[in-house]
Amino acid sequence: MNKIKKGDQVVVITGKDKGKRGVVERVLPDAGRVVVEGVNIAKRHTRGNPGRNISADIVEKAMSIHISNVAIYNAATRKPSRVGFRFLEDGSKVRYFKSNHEIIDT
Repeated sequence: MNKIKKGDQVVVITGKDKGKRGVVERVLPDAGRVVVEGVNIAKRHTRGNPGRNISADIVEKAMSIHISNVAIYNAATRKPSRVGFRFLEDGSKVRYFKSNHEIIDT
């Protein structure tokens, strides 16, 4: 079970986009990276193809960021928080915020 999942709201804690908040669009577990909406945007120049009616353009694309450079946003404390794992009485494994011990997964 990963500490950060698709759909989590995260805060960038280091790098050029430090302090930005966004939602995780994709998790790349083999590479240890995540793609966050609105963070680490790169411009890509695409070549036109008149045969297919495609014009040349500059496209903005969200690039991946290392998973260690983001932390899950805790709405209760309004700060980024670390994540831990806990087993409930029924035996299910859940994630929780280490700052206030609130369960993330329901």
